[in-house]
This record gives sequence, C-alpha cells and structure tokens, in this order.
Amino acid sequence: MTDFTVEAADIDETAQASEIPRDYARRMAREKALALPPSDAFVLAGDTVVALGRRILPKAEDEATARACLSLLSGRRHRVLSAIALRAPDGTLRERLSETIVRFKPLSPAEIDGYIAGGEWDGKAGGYAIQGSAEGLIAAIAGSHSGVVGLPLFETRALLRAAGFALA
Repeated sequence: MTDFTVEAADIDETAQASEIPRDYARRMAREKALALPPSDAFVLAGDTVVALGRRILPKAEDEATARACLSLLSGRRHRVLSAIALRAPDGTLRERLSETIVRFKPLSPAEIDGYIAGGEWDGKAGGYAIQGSAEGLIAAIAGSHSGVVGLPLFETRALLRAAGFALA
C-alpha cells in the first residue's frame, strides 16, 4: 500500500458567469490539484457537481438548502458530474470526468422531512448522499455509482494506471 495524506485545497469554489456544470466540475478538480505546492508526490483531486439542466445545485450547508434541492430533484432526472485530476511530480496533469444520470422518485413532503431529519444531506452536493438512505429515494441510475458517491473509481484507476501506478 502506498502512503498518502489528505489535504484540503483552499480555493474559491464560485462558479464563473455562464459556466456550464461539466466545465465547472473539471475546473474545480484541476484547481484543487494545482493548489498544493509542487512536490515529489502525486496529487489526486476531485469535485462532484449535481446539475439540473445547466443549473449547478449547491452543497447543502443548511436544512433549507437541502430541502430546496430535494424538492427540485423530486420526480426528475439530473446529472452527477465527478471530475478528477492527477498531478504528477513533474507537473503533468491528467483529468477524467464521470457523468451519471440519476432519477429521483416523486418525493412526498414526509419523505423529504424524513431524509432531512437524518442529516445525511449536510455538505453534500444537491443535498443528498446516495451511499446512505437516499438510495431508497432513487428510481434509476445510469452510469457510475461511485461517481455519484464522489470518487469515480473506474476513472481514478485509469488515471493512476496512465501515471504508472501498478494496480491489481
């Protein structure tokens, strides 16, 4: 097993005017990968965006935001875009993007209240975490489940292999 550390990138995560969700996710992953000073270590960074059309749904920092996101997603399909970037010690940057379509079942006010009460929404893009009880609110998914969780494993393995990591 390779040693690793986890460090938060201190960057401005504000979307640029008229920036589409796919470009925003890629830019965030890239900026996070480049935010740490150069070193002899590989840096893997990522960002996950929940998009309803061209609209980027926020990370839910309070119950009102989570409730608003769930109400918007109720009975609708949306895209989850998970971008990752790998910066090599020589400065080479590799990027990948996972796109998954998720469809929520129509949610009753009681279902939204129940999900909010559980607290899993806190800090999550679009106000939900598929790896928890929100799984029961989702009618269909097409694409990468791990990408919706936040780290698309297929794409991550491809980046690591391209950078020369031997993976089983």
